[in-house]
Amino acid sequence: MNLEGITNNNSNKILIHSIIWCFLIIASLLPFYENYSSINAEFYVQWSSGILLFYANYFYFVPHFLLQKKYTTYLGVIISIVTVLTCIKIFYFSPDFHNLPQHQKLFDIHGKEIFLNKHFQKKPPPFFFKFFPSLFYLFIVSISTLIKTLSEFYTNQQNKLISETNKTSTELNYLRKQTNPHFLFNALNSIYSLAYKKSDLVPDAIVTLSEMMRYMLYETDNKAVSLEKEINYIKNYIELQKLRLNNIENIFINIHGDTRNKSIEPLLLISFIENAFKYGTDYKGAAFVKIKINIVDNILDFWIENKIENQIKDPNNSGIGLNNIKNRLNILYPNAHQLNIEQMDNVYRVHLNLKLESLENEIR
Repeated sequence: MNLEGITNNNSNKILIHSIIWCFLIIASLLPFYENYSSINAEFYVQWSSGILLFYANYFYFVPHFLLQKKYTTYLGVIISIVTVLTCIKIFYFSPDFHNLPQHQKLFDIHGKEIFLNKHFQKKPPPFFFKFFPSLFYLFIVSISTLIKTLSEFYTNQQNKLISETNKTSTELNYLRKQTNPHFLFNALNSIYSLAYKKSDLVPDAIVTLSEMMRYMLYETDNKAVSLEKEINYIKNYIELQKLRLNNIENIFINIHGDTRNKSIEPLLLISFIENAFKYGTDYKGAAFVKIKINIVDNILDFWIENKIENQIKDPNNSGIGLNNIKNRLNILYPNAHQLNIEQMDNVYRVHLNLKLESLENEIR
């Protein structure tokens, strides 16, 4: 939790509230600009009680009653407080207009009474003017309620977004952890196959595996990696597979386009390639796998096809890689990818079209 950020945010809120209150109070003083001495205690009491009502409603009544769906209690409390404040203003600060004289008496120099013209007689204001304080307090409550409810809605939306982001991050980490053991299992099987044959290529296979493990250890914890490094990892994986196979004449990989300054989710394509070698290799150690990667601007086109030579499926491991990559694509590239998978006769084809991000954007 960033305490400094929370403190700064609270300070900003206090400053904004103070500025708004100063503006409102100054605006209400404009009618007195010719005679500030006419400002009486009623003015100060009204604004002081209004501000207190605002924050009592903001910090207590709305959170504890309105947002808890205790609507009757909330309305009862607000109406009671507004009524009390209005009565205080009427009976303690408003003049008693009923006792005002209907006209004032004036006398001339001879002592003769002169009656004022009726237009100059001081009349009391209409009765409903006494209830204007109620409108003032209701306005204060309405603004306070609106601000608080909108603030709570925004906070809830932010918390929901953070929760969804954390959930997505957790799911991605889980999927990545699935990928690493799955790859390691296949790679070790390849090296075991070489060792079983007492092949002189075992040291080369171990070196290649160590380079791949170094990449997985230091690079794949990042949100995105350089496309160049990811493709180099794929090349190492293919070379590792070639070492264990007896016939590699039908293994093709073509890469076209500029891979610089582009990023991709780590270990995103390897599951397709793993499955191609797993099911595209026959019992004689011959494989038929074609891979094509084409990069144009920020669009990556990935094609892979293999003949289905190995029809035996492991019920415990089958489909882990494909399900994994589909889930990751849906999370990371929800509107930026197209995936087509088809099987015709004994050929399995995958085409993935992916919109990449520039490496600078991912770093920022």
